[in-house]
Amino acid sequence: MNKFFSGIGIVFLVFIWACGGEEQVFLPKPKGYHRIEFPKHTFQEFPKEFGNFPYAFRFSDQAEMKPDTSKMSEPYWAEIYYPQYNATIDISYKPIYNSLDSLAGYFNTSLKLTHKHSIRATKIEEYKSYGENGDIIMEFELEGQVPSQYQFFRTDSAQHFLRAALYFPTSTANDSLAPVINYIREDMQEMLKTVTWKD
Repeated sequence: MNKFFSGIGIVFLVFIWACGGEEQVFLPKPKGYHRIEFPKHTFQEFPKEFGNFPYAFRFSDQAEMKPDTSKMSEPYWAEIYYPQYNATIDISYKPIYNSLDSLAGYFNTSLKLTHKHSIRATKIEEYKSYGENGDIIMEFELEGQVPSQYQFFRTDSAQHFLRAALYFPTSTANDSLAPVINYIREDMQEMLKTVTWKD
């Protein structure tokens, strides 16, 4: 009997010793995000109802194009809206009329609009390239908790200046939006690549 109780005593001491080590801290799992399945990138032609616009491009068939009706809107401004992602691409257009002053002004305004996010942006990357017709192309990728994560403009330097900016009207962290941002960025790069001008 004494052996039995001494055996229990040993087990009890081992248990106390095991529990008496470093205190274990249990933390909740970090918040996860749902996996989003994206459709294949497919595109539609510029809508016929916008036929009087001085530009055209192909854009995602997951989106719808409508005129910009905001108070700041000017002729030939538009919005491309993705209802399933609550994302909008704002399109603005400016005629240049062969004015170098106008071109420089639109260029500088675009840079200011992009860099106004620098307070909250952790990084702003700029990429310059040229279209096959010699158009100047500038792309901007922004990181951090900014409302616009990708922007571009394209100009023929003589008649046309087109700018586009992606916006999400939400406070959701951009880390969780990253897959959607990357998906729509590819759509916007197709838009950028297929821009044509009308005289």
